[in-house]
Amino acid sequence: MATNEAVRTPAVEDYTKAIFALESRRAEPVPTKTLASRLGITPGSVSAMLKRLDELGLTTHVPYRGVRLTPAGRRIALEVIRHHRLLESYLADVLGMPWDRVHDEAEVLEHVLSDDLEELIAAKLGNPTVDPHGDPIPSVEFDLQEGETVGLDELPIGATGRFVRVSDSDPEMLRYLADQGIALGDALEVLERQPFGGPLFVRFGHGGDGDRTLALGDALTRAMRVELAGGAE
Repeated sequence: MATNEAVRTPAVEDYTKAIFALESRRAEPVPTKTLASRLGITPGSVSAMLKRLDELGLTTHVPYRGVRLTPAGRRIALEVIRHHRLLESYLADVLGMPWDRVHDEAEVLEHVLSDDLEELIAAKLGNPTVDPHGDPIPSVEFDLQEGETVGLDELPIGATGRFVRVSDSDPEMLRYLADQGIALGDALEVLERQPFGGPLFVRFGHGGDGDRTLALGDALTRAMRVELAGGAE
């Protein structure tokens, strides 16, 4: 399952993973500045690394537009993503680590996880298909199945569904949701949207006494993904 170990450095893995994530969002070549912003480094440093990735056959350059992953680069990205999300699941489900902390730990461990340990972790967890944040886990064959979801911020008043995925980029947001008792799988209904960029009022629960209504800001609703009742349209 491993790719050529001569090219597998943490930097190579981080770059391919970041390019994969950005490619998935835009379905277009990834500009250097966009990649630099995601990685938090200078465009000059990114340009130097992209030259190396191109020499290794992991990316191709599209003049004046950016870079794309080659099949070899995509394989590395998916393998690292599989490592990362399995580690997050193990830390949360087996060790009981809160979902706002598992991302940073997995960022470190993903680079040193062996294939044998990966298989043991997957078996221990029952070969999960999503991680603690609802992100899909690539299969052992590196197949990534993205379920149909809609951003909570995109839903109209009266829409109903289930909260199934959330960005792990901001631990504070995850802690807030946990403090409010909101978890993946919760049913929800959009009740009201305040004008002029005001909050979205959302009821979580199944119509019982335990329901709660929260006023959620734009940043949080953009981070949350919903599976619509009856399937996403």
